[in-house]
Amino acid sequence: MTIHGPADGWVVAPDGRKFWGRAGAAGLLVVDPERGVLLQHRAVWSHFGDTWGIPGGARAFDETAVEGALRESAEEASVPPAALRLLFSSVVDLDIWSYTTVVARADTPFEPVIADRESEALRWVPLDTVDDLPLHPGFASSWARLRDLVTTPLHLVVDSANVVGSKPDGWWRDRVGATDRLAVALEALAVSGLPAAAVGDRDGLVSTWWPDVSLVVEGQAKAAQDPAPGSPLRLVRAPADGDQALVDEVERLRAGGGAAPHVVAVTADRELAARVEALGATVVGPSILRDLLP
Repeated sequence: MTIHGPADGWVVAPDGRKFWGRAGAAGLLVVDPERGVLLQHRAVWSHFGDTWGIPGGARAFDETAVEGALRESAEEASVPPAALRLLFSSVVDLDIWSYTTVVARADTPFEPVIADRESEALRWVPLDTVDDLPLHPGFASSWARLRDLVTTPLHLVVDSANVVGSKPDGWWRDRVGATDRLAVALEALAVSGLPAAAVGDRDGLVSTWWPDVSLVVEGQAKAAQDPAPGSPLRLVRAPADGDQALVDEVERLRAGGGAAPHVVAVTADRELAARVEALGATVVGPSILRDLLP
């Protein structure tokens, strides 16, 4: 390994195992809906060389795992951050060292380009053939845990009236304004990420979600502003009954069967919760979401 900065270096475990990155490490697992996942054939001279894994490396002391994963993938494979939509992250924490896998979807198709000498090749690999390759041991372990999650990202379906109405802050005097404020806060949360434990951590595999959000509005709140193009937030205006519109939205999202997203509905309405749970959604109450909102 070439030493580039103070965080580059080995961390040695008591049992003699070595891990690269004094501040931990991070890698980027990019999923293209049509082509599979982007894998890197590691140079023979590198640690666990001549195996396949994901672009990644040591984090700097002053950067987040996401920043490290995006930087490393740009340096090693010319991955353009603007082409990506973050989905979730997963952390392997060994106390003395941690590795964060950041999973992102390629919303804009791109071709990776070898950008440094650590790569022998870069390839889009169909999901069902990844295990046919000689995998880097660390990636092999992560892939076994995460492969079913890369096609089932989180989608929040929010009962706007229920969430807005759960806090007596005068919302009834300006329902449209209250809904607009909720939409802005939800969009910010979707962009910054939310802790997986709050909305379903998928057996502890996920640490942070970057969800898509459907905000279901009814009545006067239907005059709320549409989000900007490219936003992770979608406004769903109920034709009549808001509850039915939320059920319809969950049903639409779950229609993909095994490849459907992990849907979490946000409502305190028990009857509505039972209806969407029957469709395979998870339900959390407004207070959980409200505590996370900026």
